[in-house]
Amino acid sequence: MTDILMIHFQMSRNNGGDVEEVMYPTKKKGVAYVTFEDQEVVERVLKKEEHRLQDKRFSGYYPLKVTRYCENVFISVTSVLNMSVFKDQFVLEDLVQELQKKSTALSFGPLQSNGHISVQGSFPAIKLLRDLLLLKAKSLLEKDQREESQSHQRPRRRLQQHRFNTETSNFVGDADGEKHVVVLDTDIFHYMKSFFPRTFLVSDDVKISDVAGGDITMVYIEKAGGRSGAEQVLRVKKKIENQSIKLHNVLRKERIRFEKHSRDEKRRYKQVCESLKTLYPCVLVIPYDTHIDLIGNSSEVFAFTKELSKKIQSL
Repeated sequence: MTDILMIHFQMSRNNGGDVEEVMYPTKKKGVAYVTFEDQEVVERVLKKEEHRLQDKRFSGYYPLKVTRYCENVFISVTSVLNMSVFKDQFVLEDLVQELQKKSTALSFGPLQSNGHISVQGSFPAIKLLRDLLLLKAKSLLEKDQREESQSHQRPRRRLQQHRFNTETSNFVGDADGEKHVVVLDTDIFHYMKSFFPRTFLVSDDVKISDVAGGDITMVYIEKAGGRSGAEQVLRVKKKIENQSIKLHNVLRKERIRFEKHSRDEKRRYKQVCESLKTLYPCVLVIPYDTHIDLIGNSSEVFAFTKELSKKIQSL
């Protein structure tokens, strides 16, 4: 299987290139790790819509799910959208298909008869979808207002518009108050604090505070004084959100679990992790009593994990 996978990912028809190593089998059933010599090949392979594993020893072909190394295990949320607000303006099935194409990082459930649909993904991806719907709703409202001012509408049309306006009034409203909150995955928050501290640097007009609640951290941004405080608050909020989105797209997390490890073994793991920090300065190591979390980009987390395993075995 290792040879078959290597051949598959080296073939040009699969957008492949030189493969440095294939790890199979692994701790995860049905999962192989493929290391390429060139980062550009990685990007090409990921862009291919469908990978089919074929070999003369197979009776058919097998579809491969190809993702970056290690699953993105940062917390995700599920949001239920009420799409019925758009049903007088769009064919809901077509609208959902449009959203799916524009929000590939999200997982959509089936559209229900009442217009509800569940969407799962990261906080930043959910927010981007929300912003997209807000813009669409706002443009429809403005269009209706223009049409109403230009001509008299039939009662049925006026009733539909009133219903649409009523249902979207709260949905479209995005408070421009002086205090805002950004919900972040706690691991993303720690990474930002460690490697992008300037994200949280603010002027005297703005105050930032945070409250960690386990898997999520609430970052509060509020006006501290000065006439430009409200504008500064919005700028800081946008800066934190943009940085969070970038990190969600590139970071991965690997968890080293302590299940039957003795106290000395746990201590040894933590010591080795500390010693590897200088070799992998962009990997964040977060030790806990029950496990260690390694957070960084795919290649560095992969290399860190391999080096950690080698050193532990040698000890």
